[in-house]
Amino acid sequence: MGAYLSHGAFSTPTEAKKFTISFWFKRSELGAVNYLLGAYDGSSTNSSDFVFGTGDNLALYFGGNAGSGYLLQTNRVFRDVNAWYHFVYEVDTTQATDSNRVKVYINGVQETSFSTEQYPPQNATTFIFNSANNKIGQQWDASTAAYSWDGSMTHFHFIDGTAYDASSFGETDATTGIWKPKTAPSVTYGTNGFFLKFENSGSLGTDSSGNGNNFTVNGTPTQTVDTPSNVFATLNPLNVPTSNGPTFANGNTTSTTNTTLGTYQFGGTSTLGVTKGKWYIEAKATIDVTYSRNILLITGEATTFARTNSTSLSNSTITYASEGGEVRKNSSLEYTGSTYNTGDIIQIALDLDNGYVYFGKNNTWQNSGVPTSGATGTGGVSTIAISSTTDGAYFFGQGDNTGGTALSKFDFNFGNGYFGTTAVASGNADDNGLGIFEYAPPTGYYALCTKNINAQEYS
Repeated sequence: MGAYLSHGAFSTPTEAKKFTISFWFKRSELGAVNYLLGAYDGSSTNSSDFVFGTGDNLALYFGGNAGSGYLLQTNRVFRDVNAWYHFVYEVDTTQATDSNRVKVYINGVQETSFSTEQYPPQNATTFIFNSANNKIGQQWDASTAAYSWDGSMTHFHFIDGTAYDASSFGETDATTGIWKPKTAPSVTYGTNGFFLKFENSGSLGTDSSGNGNNFTVNGTPTQTVDTPSNVFATLNPLNVPTSNGPTFANGNTTSTTNTTLGTYQFGGTSTLGVTKGKWYIEAKATIDVTYSRNILLITGEATTFARTNSTSLSNSTITYASEGGEVRKNSSLEYTGSTYNTGDIIQIALDLDNGYVYFGKNNTWQNSGVPTSGATGTGGVSTIAISSTTDGAYFFGQGDNTGGTALSKFDFNFGNGYFGTTAVASGNADDNGLGIFEYAPPTGYYALCTKNINAQEYS
C-alpha cells in the first residue's frame, strides 16, 4: 500500500474528445477508500479520479474533484476479493446522447445502474493522460496517500483518440463461459496511448505499446503471479468477525490477530477451499510477543470461527502451534514437533486423496513425516473425523490460543512468491510449473490456485 505509478504531462493528444481505458483489477481492502487512478492539471475543475468508497461502490469523476464535476457512481458493489474484474471506460464526448459519451463495462457487460449519473457536456475536452499529472494507484492529491490502491492490477491500456468497447480487450471463453483477456488486442493507441503489462518486475512502468510512454514507479510495489487466467488463494476478509477481527495486509497474504478479545483469536482462512487433491502452502511466522501461541490450521468450519471469534481453534481443526510445537486434532494431542518463532517458515502439505496432513518447519517435516507416503500416511495426521466440515471443503487458516496482548501474525505464501513484501530466496514451482515457493513442494502436491483446482478437483 502506498506504491503507485506516475507520469507528468503528455504530448498534444491525437483527439482530446475520445479515449478508452481498459485494465484488470483484483481488490484486497474492503470498506475503505481506495484510488485506482487520479489526474490533475493544476485546476480543481480539471481533476479526475477513479475510486472505491467505504461502501465498495465505484465512483468515476470526470473533471472536478469529489463533490464537483461529472460523476458516475455504481449501485453495484465490488466485494469479491478472489475475483479479477475487467474494467473498460469508453469516452466519446462528440456523441449527441449524453449517456453515450461515457460508457462503463465490467467483465464485458455495460454497466447501466448508477446511483449518481452525471455526464459531461457534448464536445467536452478531456485531460486525463494528456495535459494532466497522472497517477495509477493513487489520487492526484499526494496528501491522500493513505488511500492508495490496495490490490492487484494488470494489462492497463490507455487509447488516445479512439473509443473502444470491452470486446476489443476481452472475450468469453468458449469452454468455461468466463470473460478472459485478449493479451494482444488489435487497437490503435494514438500519440499518448500506452500498454502497461507489469511483466518486468524491475521496471513495472514499462510501456509495451511502442510509444515509449513509460511511467515512474513510486514506492515498492510487488509483482504477483496471480492473474485473471489463474487466481491464487489469499486470506478472506469477508470471512471475519463483525468486530475485533484480524488485520490483513500485503494483498491479504498477511494476517495479524486482534488483541481486544480473550483467547482463541481468529486470524482468517484461505479464499479457496478444496475437497480432494494434494496441496502445498508456506507461511512465515512473525511473533510480536515472546509467548504468543501462533497457530496454523486446517479446518472445515471456517465460517464458524469467523462468526464467534471465540470457538476453540483446537475444535474441528488440525493445528500446529508455535509454543510447545504441539500438533492437535479436535483438541487431542497427535504429536509434539518443533517449536517455531519469528522468521521460521512453516510448510503444510494437505493430502485429501489419502486423508492426511503434514507440517514442516524450514524444510524439515515434523514427526518424520513423508508427504509422499500415500495411503500409509507416514508421520501425517489423519484428516478423517475432524469434528465437522460444515463448509463443504477444507481451508487453510490461522489463529492463536492466547489472546490478550499476544498477537499471532503470519505472512502466507500460497504460491505468489512473497512473504509480505519480501520475495522468497528460492524459486521452486509445483509439478505443473505453477507457484513460487521457498522450498520445493513434495512430488504430487500443488499450489492453491484455480488452474490446479480445475485440474485436480474435476479430473
